[in-house]
Amino acid sequence: MDREWTPVVVAVVFGSCATALILLKWTRNHRVQQKIQSARNRRETSFKTAQQAVQQFKEKNPGLDMSPILDLPLSELIDQIRAGILQPETVLHAYMEKALQVNSKLNCSTGVLMESAKHLEEIESYKDGLLYGVPISIKENIGFKDSDSTCGVLCKLDDPAVKDSVVVTVLKSQGAIPFIKTNVPQGLLSYECSNPIYGKTVNPCNLQKTSGGSSGGEAALISGGGSILGLGTDIGGSIRIPASFCGICGLKPTSNRISLRGLNSCLKGVKTVLSAIGPMARDVESLALCMRALLCEKMFMLDPTVPPLPFNQKVYECSDRLRIGYFENDGYLQPSPSMARALRETKKLLEEAGHTLVPFKPPANIKVMHEYIVRSTFADGAATLLSNLNDGPIDPCLQAQITPYRFPGFLKKILSVILKPIYPRIAGAMDALCGIKSIADLWKQHTNTENYIHEVINQWNELEMDVLLCPMLGPAYNFSYCGKLTSALSYTIIYNLLNFPVGVVPVTTVTAEDEAQLKDYKGNFGDIWDKLFVKAIQGSVGLPVAVQCVALPWQEELCLRFMREVERVCANNKLSNNTH
Repeated sequence: MDREWTPVVVAVVFGSCATALILLKWTRNHRVQQKIQSARNRRETSFKTAQQAVQQFKEKNPGLDMSPILDLPLSELIDQIRAGILQPETVLHAYMEKALQVNSKLNCSTGVLMESAKHLEEIESYKDGLLYGVPISIKENIGFKDSDSTCGVLCKLDDPAVKDSVVVTVLKSQGAIPFIKTNVPQGLLSYECSNPIYGKTVNPCNLQKTSGGSSGGEAALISGGGSILGLGTDIGGSIRIPASFCGICGLKPTSNRISLRGLNSCLKGVKTVLSAIGPMARDVESLALCMRALLCEKMFMLDPTVPPLPFNQKVYECSDRLRIGYFENDGYLQPSPSMARALRETKKLLEEAGHTLVPFKPPANIKVMHEYIVRSTFADGAATLLSNLNDGPIDPCLQAQITPYRFPGFLKKILSVILKPIYPRIAGAMDALCGIKSIADLWKQHTNTENYIHEVINQWNELEMDVLLCPMLGPAYNFSYCGKLTSALSYTIIYNLLNFPVGVVPVTTVTAEDEAQLKDYKGNFGDIWDKLFVKAIQGSVGLPVAVQCVALPWQEELCLRFMREVERVCANNKLSNNTH
């Protein structure tokens, strides 16, 4: 009798276990969806509250036309506020209304910071601040009291900051009004701006293109006119790529020129490829003004680890001719036709303006990308990043990128050996994802990186260069390609390794001829990545294309001066062409 019942008992036990597992999975998914929905509800509530505040302001001020405010450059806006022509309250509501309109089209915000109204009540006490009365947007991972900094991952939801980050505190002390947070990709280590909590941000220049990442919401909001000045962060191009894709300016300073205290991340502790926080705006002068405001005694006091280097206005305003290094192809990724043309045309304009241009050997190559950048960034085999993604769904835009991260080390090694004869670049990247085996190897890695940085600086000094001009990744990608093309980051992430300040200035737009030339694009390696790059940037006529302006560490003022010169010669050339 017992033997007859045994299969039944086994079936019942297995059935019960399966049911329990299904129930647990359903419960877990339900909790995840509830958590996501709760965050989305909070965001919607902030939008509705902001809309009501705008409406109430309009009712109190019937007939007031706020639209001209949005056309003012930052310096003129501040001048008019100081002169009493405009009131900070009017400016805030003008930008709040515009930001809501832009967000409804682009999905670029994670919430309006209604606490800005409280700061507005105290604004008169900050009248001497350099950013008095200026509404400013901030990237989602920048700490703002009582607001989440999720980095697009569920494990950081419902964990609001207990106090403002250093940069937010300094901005407020300079009279600025942080009023909105902007969207990011899941985990911050992607350059397509989408996450499971707040969804996908699209490009204001073309809604079928990505805005870039990880400061993609910031770039989209500024480009769309919903913010005049913003702050982003950059660990591989996260300020520069979205700035380039959306046609605005952005600056990645030397790491720790601006305090990073109070910022959230999914990859803290990396000491080779360094993160930085920097300004984003529609013109270079706005970036410089933001840097002047941030580099003040208040910041040096709040974070004594930041070198007490005030902004050097004399260097920024200097008009001496520059000796400029340049290169067109970094040897890792062949630039797109529009990238290459943007570089050549900018070089020609700078030469015509009297500057000296000298060829410079590109600092990026296969060994640097794989051994110093990829292997160091994922020294732990990507375990830390993956641990931040465990609590919820993976965003579709990130799936292709993280799939190889999940492979066990032995499989990465095997794939690397198999791929090496056919696709050496892909094989090298796969091997680098295995990470670093020991602490001794990590120290050796740090030593090799330091030596490499000084090799580049020595080459720079031998050519007696002031600054460097180089291509900027672009134009904006079609959706779902960023995660498949981390290889394309070679033009940006190299300066996080070198820790050089670098800025982006839009200089042209994609032409029909650029688009036609894609059919002849072969790439430096002719591998899968090169073929995918062509598909990623197809259909881009009219989209902005930028260049990068680079300086040596701690020379942000010189970098900005160079950016301003690029902006000037390109504007003059455009004006001349329009006149003729």
